[in-house]
Amino acid sequence: MDDLDRKKFLDYLTESVEVYHVVLFAYVLMQNHFHMLLKTEKANLAEFMRRFNICYTGWFNYHHGCCGHLFQGRYKSILIDADSYLLEVSRYIHLNVVRGSRLGIADSGGKWRYVRRYQWSTLPGYLDKNSIVDFVSYDEILTMIGGRSSYRDFMLDGLRRGIRNPFDLVKYRTILGDDDFITRIKAEHLENGSTREQPAFRGLVVRKIDAEVILQHLADIIKIDRTILSKRRGPGVVRGIAAELLYRYGDLNLDKIGALLGGIDYCSVSQLRRRLKQKMVEDKQTMILFGRINRVIAGLCHM
Repeated sequence: MDDLDRKKFLDYLTESVEVYHVVLFAYVLMQNHFHMLLKTEKANLAEFMRRFNICYTGWFNYHHGCCGHLFQGRYKSILIDADSYLLEVSRYIHLNVVRGSRLGIADSGGKWRYVRRYQWSTLPGYLDKNSIVDFVSYDEILTMIGGRSSYRDFMLDGLRRGIRNPFDLVKYRTILGDDDFITRIKAEHLENGSTREQPAFRGLVVRKIDAEVILQHLADIIKIDRTILSKRRGPGVVRGIAAELLYRYGDLNLDKIGALLGGIDYCSVSQLRRRLKQKMVEDKQTMILFGRINRVIAGLCHM
């Protein structure tokens, strides 16, 4: 993705925001993916994303002489409890350009200089009113924290201390909020038969699978002793698959997954999952193996 691609991306994003009356709080464009934080007051996320994807993909393919799909798989959406997590998610998005990057920047000061100058995110408008753009809504988040100066301090604090990925706390694979929030969402939407805002609501009705069932099925499929998965050290790809399956289907946070995989911490669990995804990109056999196991475990959700 070059700068012209990014400019056209924002052009089509602006148009789609206006057409579907979406409230856009934040975005960041990375080399091969993007993140957006938005609110759909008319429950039209699917229509918004469909229009945006079709328009941008059509332009990108024409410009680069390509054809077919541009983005791999369906977009992933998380329903967020704004009162508890809106600020945290906005910070995570804005710091994404230096989180886990290979920029070679070790100190927080260098990272801050890079992230505040990065032009393909909404952060400049949160720091300087002269950098605001019309299609982004800044006021709700800035009001929550007390203005641009406080938001700047909030960002710097995240760089100094390091921040935990808020999406590690996602429940049912599609919702970020406490138990009261989940109960309210179920009552307002599922019990009334409304699952229009997909995939967020549909994820709430997926049956959780017991962690031991997941691990035993994994061990049986790849023909290893089940106890190997509970040791702190073992085959990395297999432990990565275990971590990913427990996260997807066990409705467990990373701390609980770590306890099951030999008492490792949540950072180590994140590394296992990240390395697995990278391995699947590099090695077709790993991707095929994970796909085969994933289909078996996913099938248990519907039994």
